[in-house]
Amino acid sequence: MIIGIAAVDRKGAIGKGGKLPWHYSADMKFFRETTTGHAVVMGRKTWLTIGKPLKNRLNIVLSRDSNIEPQDSLIVLSDVDSVISFGESLTTDLFVIGGAQIYNAFLPRIEEWIITQVPLTVSGADAFMPDGYLDGFKEKDSKEIDDDLIVKYFSRR
Repeated sequence: MIIGIAAVDRKGAIGKGGKLPWHYSADMKFFRETTTGHAVVMGRKTWLTIGKPLKNRLNIVLSRDSNIEPQDSLIVLSDVDSVISFGESLTTDLFVIGGAQIYNAFLPRIEEWIITQVPLTVSGADAFMPDGYLDGFKEKDSKEIDDDLIVKYFSRR
């Protein structure tokens, strides 16, 4: 299954200056627990921000940049179709973890969304979720992971 996972502010922002514009340890823990044991796909900019493979996950970087060195638990693929084909051979879920261009590229293929609603509006945010990314999805569950953080689960109708 292909699952999009993101933390999103009230206006759909997901980034500022190439980084997450907030830090919630409860959300980081939730992200780690949810994606561990699965594959994660990210763009080159997200990869450069993280700087190393996420532990206990297969890390896939979608990039045409041949300067990214494959390493243990990291592969580099050049297009969405390659990621989809590779993902079909996996016995785990494939989590799309960003950034904005990657969410947009995978939008037609994402079957479920896991969205942490961040109770902020980030001033000067420069990366946003695609317009209408939840169109065609319905909320199937939600849970509070911290006093002010709600995670909502959506599935394609």
